[in-house]
Amino acid sequence: MKPNFTLRLRVFNLNCWGIPYLSKHRADRVKRLGDFLNMESFDLALLEEVWSEQDFQYLRQKLLPTYPAAHYFRSGIIGSGLCVFSKHPIQEFTQHVFTLNGYPYMLHAEYNRQKDTYLAHRVAQAWELAQFIHHTSKKADVVLLCGDLNLHPKDLGCRLLKEWTGLHDAYLETRDFKGSEEGCTMVPKNCYVKHQELGPFPLGIRIDYVLYKAVSGLYIFCKTFKTTTGHDPYSGPPFSDHEALMATLCVRHSPPQHNPSPTHGPAESSPLTSVLREAWAEVDQGMAQAHWWATMAGYAVGLGLLLLALLCALAAGGWIREAALLLWTPSVGLVLGAGAFYLFHVQEAKGLCRTRAELQHVLGRAREAQDLGPESQPALLLGQQERERAEEQ
Repeated sequence: MKPNFTLRLRVFNLNCWGIPYLSKHRADRVKRLGDFLNMESFDLALLEEVWSEQDFQYLRQKLLPTYPAAHYFRSGIIGSGLCVFSKHPIQEFTQHVFTLNGYPYMLHAEYNRQKDTYLAHRVAQAWELAQFIHHTSKKADVVLLCGDLNLHPKDLGCRLLKEWTGLHDAYLETRDFKGSEEGCTMVPKNCYVKHQELGPFPLGIRIDYVLYKAVSGLYIFCKTFKTTTGHDPYSGPPFSDHEALMATLCVRHSPPQHNPSPTHGPAESSPLTSVLREAWAEVDQGMAQAHWWATMAGYAVGLGLLLLALLCALAAGGWIREAALLLWTPSVGLVLGAGAFYLFHVQEAKGLCRTRAELQHVLGRAREAQDLGPESQPALLLGQQERERAEEQ
């Protein structure tokens, strides 16, 4: 970029709610979305919950003249649902799968904020995402994080992500906002939103984000930010049960007096230390619960094996052979089911233990920085920058 040049980047984001056979009017919504994206010609269009690869291929062909670069992220049995369309060439892409992804015997979305079963998993995912951004963005110019995070702005996971990475929230930082009240991305006006999903939030909830920061000597700000308001931008039926986000970001070289966003929040900052402690406590509690469930499952496996041994002895001795054979199948089912349950929660405990160890390490560094005092902090930050340069080399 030339020294006085300003680059404008227009970004579109939408959770498309594209579940085959379950999502209402999916084909019509995908068609109208393609028409809108072609008309607006964004630089980047980032979509979530495109669960049908046929929908992606349809959009790929429809958007090809306007967005020549595209990629669909395949993962797991049903895929990730994520895809990107770009007006500009995509130089590289990679995919990271979270270590913890909820419980396979339950839904992952949050439906009870008073007793969120997945809270420890959400915090661990937020930390894993923050670490991924930290370790992959050192040579980047700009970092964008867009999508449905399933987190409210004041939730622990959202605060942890922002504090550690230094990402800015387009809704909070924009100079010109137009859209739903308080920037909500699920609103009662949307005909696809069930009011019970909003719970104690009658105006709606904000769980979709456009987050950004500059890294290497650049300055970025959000010039305009828009959301749809329960219908598409032209007052037609909504594209999804979520509202679409549209941001205009401006990137230019940092002015002399401006310090670009650091690769992550300074360890000695009080808000960061506070949120790290809160995250550590939540992950620690989740790890203890995972150990408890693994222990109970282990007992169940032992009980099932004991019962199988008893049934074998009864069948071999000819005593109540018919009853023993009838109880054989449920006993085997108990051992297999409890065994799978045990293995899952052992793996969960290990994932949470790793997250807790990383948080503990960062908290230790934060305490060291605080003990050194403000006069020693510049030297500490200088040493940290030297270590990061060494890593890059």
